[in-house]
Amino acid sequence: MSGATITKPHQLSCAPSRAARELGLKRSEFDLAVHLGHIRTVPDEGGGGRRVTRSEIDRLRTEEGFPEALQDRVRVVGTTDGAAVMDVPVGRFTRLARLGVVSPVRFYLNRYRAVVWLYLAEELRQVAAAEENSPLLTARRTPEGMRDLLDAGVDLRARNWRGRHREFLLRTADGPWESAGVLAAFLDLAQISEIVPDPYERSHLLRFRPDPPAQGAQGSPAAFLAERIMTADDPDEIDWLRTALARALEDARTLRPAPRPAARQTTPAQRTPPARQTSPASEHSPEQPSEPDVPSRGLLGWLRRRSA
Repeated sequence: MSGATITKPHQLSCAPSRAARELGLKRSEFDLAVHLGHIRTVPDEGGGGRRVTRSEIDRLRTEEGFPEALQDRVRVVGTTDGAAVMDVPVGRFTRLARLGVVSPVRFYLNRYRAVVWLYLAEELRQVAAAEENSPLLTARRTPEGMRDLLDAGVDLRARNWRGRHREFLLRTADGPWESAGVLAAFLDLAQISEIVPDPYERSHLLRFRPDPPAQGAQGSPAAFLAERIMTADDPDEIDWLRTALARALEDARTLRPAPRPAARQTTPAQRTPPARQTSPASEHSPEQPSEPDVPSRGLLGWLRRRSA
C-alpha cells in the first residue's frame, strides 16, 4: 500500500464547541447562528448530533468584518435594550412585541420564574428603519384597532417564538420522521394521539419529538413553564400544526414506514391421526378422502380575524 495519508471524516469537521471558539462566538451565540442559518452544519455520522465542516469555518473566517460582523448578527437584547435600539419607550416596545411587530428569538426564565424574551438587535434596527413602521413608533397613541387587541389580552410573543423555533428545527431535520417529530413538538400528547392512533407509529414519532429548550431539571416548575410555552394554544395555530403533521406523516409512511414488532409465527403441532378402525363390513371398502385443511388469513390577517 502506498504511503498516502487517509483523511478521516472527523478531520474535515469540528465539534460545535471547537467551531464556536474558532469563530469567536460564545456557545449560545454559535447555537443561535446555526438556528438562523448563518452557520451550516452536517450530521455527525460517528455519534449523533451536528458538526461544522472545515470549509464552512474557512468561509466564515474570510467574510468581510469577521468576527465582529458575525457576532453582531447574533446579538440579542431584552426589552429595555431593545427599546433603546428602536428609540422608543419600554412600554411601547412591549406593546409592539405583544402585537407581533417584533418577534422574540429566544427566552429564558429569571430567578422569579418570569419569562424574559430576547430579540435580535439587527432585526430591531431593520424594523425601526422601515418607513411603513414609522406611525407605530412615533404616534402619540397606539392605533385604535391594535389598542382593542391589547385590551383583549392579545400577546403573540410565545406564538411568534414557536414559529421561529419550528423553522430552526425543521432546517436541521434529517429525514421525514424527524420533520414530523418537529411538528409534533408543538402539540400536546392528546392532540398527537388523535392524529396518530396507531401505538407503534406514535411511539416511533415521539422518538423524534424535540424537547423544549432546557430551562431547569426535568419535572421542575421551570421545565413545566418551558413546556407550556412550547405547546401551541391558539386554535388557528393548532389547526395548522395538525394539518401539517398529518401531511408530514403521509410522506414519512411512504418513504420509511414505522417499525413494528415481527409477527410471531407458530408452527401447528403435528397431530398423529388416530388409528383407523375397521369392521368386517368396511374392511374392503375404498379409502375416503381426508377433509382438506382450512387456510388461515400572517399577522395582519390574523389581527383582523381576532378583532372581528
